[in-house]
This record gives sequence, C-alpha cells and structure tokens, in this order.
Amino acid sequence: MDWTDLIDVAFDAAGNGEDRGRAAAVRTVEATIAPGERPVAATAARHPDHFRKGALVLTTHRLLFLKDGKPPLPVPLEAVTEVTVTRTRLNGEVLKVVALTGAHRFEDVTKAEPFAERLRESARAAREGATAAPAATGPATGSPATGADLLDQLERLAALRTAGALTEEEFTRAKQRLIG
Repeated sequence: MDWTDLIDVAFDAAGNGEDRGRAAAVRTVEATIAPGERPVAATAARHPDHFRKGALVLTTHRLLFLKDGKPPLPVPLEAVTEVTVTRTRLNGEVLKVVALTGAHRFEDVTKAEPFAERLRESARAAREGATAAPAATGPATGSPATGADLLDQLERLAALRTAGALTEEEFTRAKQRLIG
C-alpha cells in the first residue's frame, strides 16, 4: 500500500469525497516524508477544533492528522507516551494521544481500537529504535545529548502537567521513560 492508497482509504471513511482535499493531502505528506518513512495505517477522525472529519495517518515515524489540504498536525512516535480509546455518546470513539509534544484528542474515530493498537505498537518500536541507537545525539547538531537536553524535556513534561494535558500518573510514567 502506498501513500495515495492509504490516504484514499481514510478520506473514504471520513466521507470527504473531494478530490482536491485528497490530492492536497497526498502532496503535503509526500513533501514531508523522512528517509525510510513508510505508511502503516490510516483511519478517519475529527479534531475537536474542526467540524468535518479528516484523515489520521500513521507512519513508521509519526502520526499525522490531515484535513482539507491544511498543514498536517504531526506527532513524532518517539514522543508518544500513552494512547487510550474511550466511547462517548456525543463524540463516538475518542482517541487520546499523549506525547512529550502535547496531548491530542481525536473524536468520532473510525475503528479506533485497532488503530490505537497499531499506534501503540509503532510508538513502542520507535522508542526502542531510538534507545537502540549507538549514541544519543542532540536535536540537529549531531553532538552528544547533554543533561540540558534531558532537562528541557523534563521541563516540557512539567509544563504539560501544569497545563492539565497530563495527569500526575501520565507525568510520572513519561518522566520514568525519559530518565530510563
């Protein structure tokens, strides 16, 4: 399955038959593909800030929310700390993704539980791949990771907890993963 097929499946499930939106989504994703990145799964969902459904696309590197040709909402898989699915009468199946970059909520998700399981597996594999790397390096410099990098990540976690995006339990688990 290639990128176009995967996005078509998600947009069909979302009921967005507009070829313009699909084509824009494919162009947006293809323009930002990382070396070695491959599609894994896709489904339809609605972001709480949007009325119409879009496509949730899971790749080997990240989770993307695509809608109407807008820039994708990317969530790096290494940063994902928790994935849960709940069901509400108003919003259907709700997928909550907690990451070091922030918490994300997607509503009315098509086949949420199988998609969440694939997301959990992919995030686990991405974290294991990151920890199996021969030497940890800083963000863009290629220099060895420093205590300052860890401190920055811990401060980001604390800010998410203070903002209410993470519960105390989620914060503790994410902090333990960071520290090792």
